[in-house]
Amino acid sequence: MRKALIVGGSNGIGLAIATELAAHKEWTTISILDRAPIAEERDNAKFEYHKFDLLTGDYAYFDRFDDIDTLIITAGFGRLAHFSDIDEQHIIDSFRVNSEAVIRIIHHFYHRINSTEPFYCAVMGSIAGFISSPLFAVYAATKAALKIFIESVNVELEKCGSNNRILNISPGSIKGTSFYKGKTDLELTRGLACDILEHLWRGDDLFIPQY
Repeated sequence: MRKALIVGGSNGIGLAIATELAAHKEWTTISILDRAPIAEERDNAKFEYHKFDLLTGDYAYFDRFDDIDTLIITAGFGRLAHFSDIDEQHIIDSFRVNSEAVIRIIHHFYHRINSTEPFYCAVMGSIAGFISSPLFAVYAATKAALKIFIESVNVELEKCGSNNRILNISPGSIKGTSFYKGKTDLELTRGLACDILEHLWRGDDLFIPQY
């Protein structure tokens, strides 16, 4: 009996991962926490939807998921634009959702990650966090912050004697998601979802698709 929590799992790659987990009988519950509901045609009997806004929600809410063994965070957003055209609120919200929210959520589960018991954790980063990304400066900065955070925590986990690691998933563009205001296409995202889970179960700390 296994349980997972996917933050940002109502669409895109998060929903694709949730759908793949639900196809395996050992997974009894996949809790999906998102601001937007799951589309009726994408719902699954194993899904439990929780409405939560990463900008305004009380993060103590995460304490109710103390029985999960898998945490996957795919929530995030970006905007392709010249830095001069981005308003200050977008900068604030980008860091709060893409960086601060991830760090706060992992902090709630850190006692489970830093443990001798297996606990699986993955975060959707971006290749933009590794390379200069003109027109994506703010988004790239939020993902670069995650890159350094994950690397630093993984070193701490190793030094503390835990075999658990946080997987940094850092793709370029992903087809079949709503990132660029497109529609979720589970057929297009299924392959990547399977690859992500393979790296997660293997205990990897970095996965760059199509490297």
